[in-house]
Amino acid sequence: MENKSFEQLELSKKVLRAIEDMGFEEPSKIQQDAIPTLLDGKDLIGQAQTGTGKTLAFGAPILSMERENKKGIDCLILTPTRELAIQINDELVRIAKYCNVKVLPVYGGQPIERQISALRKGIDIVVGTPGRTLDLMRRKIVDFSNIRFAVLDEADEMLDMGFIEDIEDILKDTSPNKQTILFSATMPEPIRKLAKRFMKPDMVQITVQKKSMMVPNISQFYYEIKQRNRFESLCRILDVEEPTSAIIFCKTRKGVDELVEAMQIRGYHVEGMHGDMNQNQRMNTLRKFKEGNLEFLAATDVASRGIDVENISHVINYDFPQDIESYIHRIGRTGRANREGSAYSLVTAREYVNLKQIERMTGAKVQRKEIPTVDDIFQAKYRSLLNDVKGTLEKEKFKRFVPLVTELDEEYSLVDVAAALMHILYQKK
Repeated sequence: MENKSFEQLELSKKVLRAIEDMGFEEPSKIQQDAIPTLLDGKDLIGQAQTGTGKTLAFGAPILSMERENKKGIDCLILTPTRELAIQINDELVRIAKYCNVKVLPVYGGQPIERQISALRKGIDIVVGTPGRTLDLMRRKIVDFSNIRFAVLDEADEMLDMGFIEDIEDILKDTSPNKQTILFSATMPEPIRKLAKRFMKPDMVQITVQKKSMMVPNISQFYYEIKQRNRFESLCRILDVEEPTSAIIFCKTRKGVDELVEAMQIRGYHVEGMHGDMNQNQRMNTLRKFKEGNLEFLAATDVASRGIDVENISHVINYDFPQDIESYIHRIGRTGRANREGSAYSLVTAREYVNLKQIERMTGAKVQRKEIPTVDDIFQAKYRSLLNDVKGTLEKEKFKRFVPLVTELDEEYSLVDVAAALMHILYQKK
């Protein structure tokens, strides 16, 4: 099936604008399948792994269907852990950037009085763990009898943690006319019974097959950075690691253009590829990259699909990908034809949770590296110069310059001459 754009999924303009700000070029498989179903008002069971973009899959259509001048809580999202509740809340806040919607996470481990105070001021979407949500219901703080949406995320995890009875108690007191959305990686019998009891007969089931998470021959590393230092960190990494041929992934077309311009000013041989370029531009850029006339190619995920180059030494996630499948697809550009490859990711503190999730899903260790210092760069350049000189000496292609150096030998030490020539090369680097 042909990949659709977010614009083709009939989401509201406010939500589309937020998605564009978030930098997502194209929906993931679960998003492409789930969004039209939910906008059509159907109940949905989505069987999909963690890290496939589920929050946006249910958050975008729910926010697109939000009503003006509503009273009371409109949507309840249940999730097994406080960490996931916080993560979903943060994602929804970004999707709701241009919507008049208030989102609140409720979970144990935080004073309940603070959550009660926020709820009394008026909340549209509650993201909660079952235990804390039930506690608030029993205290008569929240009323879900008029909600239009109920979401159960990671339903099998909630089952494993013993929350199934709490979930049933919560759902019994919700509106029978609500739209119910259930996501689960597996479908054990208790989850099927729960779905049958609380979901409409015409509910739709979507299954996203788990793709291979194997990443052979690829060494994976990450650098923890501050957002404001992202570009400078990239430059230092490139100067020390000196990739022979690298793809640098950005999340937006604008990001590619800005990165290419900044890198070219610094003297790097780089061009960009993204969806706004016509086919001829992209083919010309790819040809130069394949022929070795470009060291670096900056690209979005969409543009990278046409890249089939065997000698890519490095993949660099300048912007961290939106889901695990994108990560696997990106780093799979290197390590081809039984060659070894390296994948580097620039990760902010906020993105660290996603990185750990990738480690769990792939079973691979992503090792931490420190951002190179200026001294590290100097040492790398010195080593590079020495290797260049040694390589030239071994190939004996320097013989025609021997008479020139012999003239200099009458006035200067040949050690000083060699050092002066290396200084000239160093200045160029």
